[in-house]
Amino acid sequence: MMILVTGGSKSGKSKTAEDIICNSDQKRIYIATMQPYGDEGQKAIKRHREMRKEKGFETIEQYTDIENADIPEESAVLLECIGNLCANEIFSNGISDPTEKIMRGIKYLQNRSSLLVVVTSEVSSDGIEYSESTMKYMKILCEINRRIALQSDEVIETVFGRIISHKDFLMGSK
Repeated sequence: MMILVTGGSKSGKSKTAEDIICNSDQKRIYIATMQPYGDEGQKAIKRHREMRKEKGFETIEQYTDIENADIPEESAVLLECIGNLCANEIFSNGISDPTEKIMRGIKYLQNRSSLLVVVTSEVSSDGIEYSESTMKYMKILCEINRRIALQSDEVIETVFGRIISHKDFLMGSK
């Protein structure tokens, strides 16, 4: 099973994803994709580690190349987050469009795990024009998010800590 959790900054995505994984009986794996840049990055990583401290996660730092993550079979995997992974592949690895590579990695994680929860960010709804490289990144991230959503069994959006389910509506079951 694959669940996509999306939402804006500080909307409750991480807590929602962790809660889903913690309701599973499988080994809990947290794949962290955020590279620790600057004070803000360090603070965010520290905050997330504190949130997970008592939840029994094994953390794997995997900033790029998620298809190489050593995941125990049939585990419950939380991948956080696609926005960081996409940026890392583009700006650190120099891949101009990592869509196919990331989708292969998602398929790999999906095949290895019994439950895969993927966290991503909503980045394109503000209507602001950014630099050319940022707009390219946002376009690629939106395509990756769209493709993951289509493959997911459930799509959840967090808004101010509230959970909104979208996949059931897309599939016509509600």
